[in-house]
Amino acid sequence: MKAVAGQVAIQDATSTPDGSDLLTVGVEEEFLLVDPHTGVAVPAVDLVMEQVPPELSGQVEREFQTSQIEIGSPPGLDLGAIRHSLGLLRAGLADAADRAGVRLLAIGTGPVEGPVPPVVDKPRFDRMVERFRLLAPGPGNNGMHVHVGIPDPDTGVQVLNHVRPWLPILQALTTNSPFSAGEDTGYASWRSIEWERWPSVAPTPRLDSHEHYQRLIRQLIDSGVMLDEGMLYWYARLSAKYPTVEIRIGDVCPSLDDTILVAALVRSLVGTALAEIAAGRPAPRVDHHLLVGAHWRAAHDGLTGKAVDPHTGEVGPAWELLDRLVDRVRPELDRHGDADQVDDLLAGVRRHGTGAERQRAVHARTGRLVDVVEDVARQTRGGTPTVED
Repeated sequence: MKAVAGQVAIQDATSTPDGSDLLTVGVEEEFLLVDPHTGVAVPAVDLVMEQVPPELSGQVEREFQTSQIEIGSPPGLDLGAIRHSLGLLRAGLADAADRAGVRLLAIGTGPVEGPVPPVVDKPRFDRMVERFRLLAPGPGNNGMHVHVGIPDPDTGVQVLNHVRPWLPILQALTTNSPFSAGEDTGYASWRSIEWERWPSVAPTPRLDSHEHYQRLIRQLIDSGVMLDEGMLYWYARLSAKYPTVEIRIGDVCPSLDDTILVAALVRSLVGTALAEIAAGRPAPRVDHHLLVGAHWRAAHDGLTGKAVDPHTGEVGPAWELLDRLVDRVRPELDRHGDADQVDDLLAGVRRHGTGAERQRAVHARTGRLVDVVEDVARQTRGGTPTVED
């Protein structure tokens, strides 16, 4: 999470500028750099970084592979301000990519087959490659991370217990990587499948306390599964740097509408968890393996098929489960002033589909992955999803 010069990086839920108990939210987005003619991922991050204007440079970073680049919004209370910040960053980064001779894509993983770009030359990444070898098999896995302010780590651990059953349906909403190596993978989020090769990627376990959380981190590092706390790739975790919970289950979203929708739902889900904690209601007990199955189904189907309700184990239409989530968190949406915007944005997803559905629709019309790349690039820069009659 980055901050503009002179700004506190993250405020917690009890220190907002107006003295309220509204929750701050911030977003990190990772992007793919591709050849503008072929759509093949290219190792161009250094060239693009050279073209980033100085006023944006503090909010743009390299990621794991040289075909990736990352932005982070300043945290805030107002979704409109976050949209504005992300819009400036996306447009500025897309322009920088153009000047570097490449194209910026908000996409979960590269759809076009090509050489695997090397890892960024950084000591920590070198150690990761030395230990884990070929666990980075593709052109770059690009996710979206949402940070929500919390009052303290002990409360944050309780929040993680409360939100974990609802993360698979949010993952389904973000699916945006159906193609890989020139083929339709049969999954709505192939990034999710590739990402799970890392041994520390998993649903967040049920946690007894913050001490339990810290003990697990130490044990995982001692086991060799992780080099450090930064490699704790649970789908929800406490930020190692900021007083936030970090939800990290999604593909990067193609359009800002999608990003803002997910950010609003994540914040309202965390707010609902905090209200339940304050009321003394315990987190639901959900079997770990059922959560694994729910996340797999989300990656496979997105919102077009079925979803597993981790509370009951029942399988039903994904949209019905998403609607139940929205109903559940509506008091928090209302409290933050987000309800009308979320309803409008959800109506948009019903019309034009998730990112994965949009990519497949373009490919069905033209049969060309370069057209898919072009459409994603247009949305990345701020274009609206195409709605077909």
